[in-house]
Amino acid sequence: MSAEHQGDQADRHVYDDIVEHDNPLPRWWLVTLYGTIFFSLGYYLHFHVFKTGPTPTDELAAENTAAAKALIAQGKGANLGPEALLAMAQDEKTIQEGSATFQQMCASCHGDKAEGKIGPNLTDQYWIYGGKPDSIYKVISQGVSEKGMPAWETSLGPRKTQVVAAYVLSLKGKNLPGKEPQGQQED
Repeated sequence: MSAEHQGDQADRHVYDDIVEHDNPLPRWWLVTLYGTIFFSLGYYLHFHVFKTGPTPTDELAAENTAAAKALIAQGKGANLGPEALLAMAQDEKTIQEGSATFQQMCASCHGDKAEGKIGPNLTDQYWIYGGKPDSIYKVISQGVSEKGMPAWETSLGPRKTQVVAAYVLSLKGKNLPGKEPQGQQED
């Protein structure tokens, strides 16, 4: 056999009458592979190790918050999500409006400072039906008839219900002395 054919024999494998040659990968494929590895390393260092830029998740949350604030400013916040409720909980004007409505409608059961009387303490880390923005809004809007909590959305309307939910969110974690903890602990 010639040297040219001996090289062919060394670089090929036969299995079930299928001839497989041991060819190197195309250069464009290797450049793409090493480029993506290098890019992912830079991405990881930039966003997660050194934190020199906002992650795409952070940017989305900021955009959602800005959009929610715009809807609130326009008075079109009928179906706001959790980001919007959290944004409302940061707004001083909304907190004042929510506090006034809370004092008028909710203080008889939850106390003037939401420390709990007949109803649970709303300033601690314990929540019976969940302490997430959606859960708080749902309990306020739909009520819990077996516990004596009325559905407030029918009498307050969606906007004021959201304002009260934002106010309750702003109280979360203040741990005012009052009624003993009820429900499950949440962060």
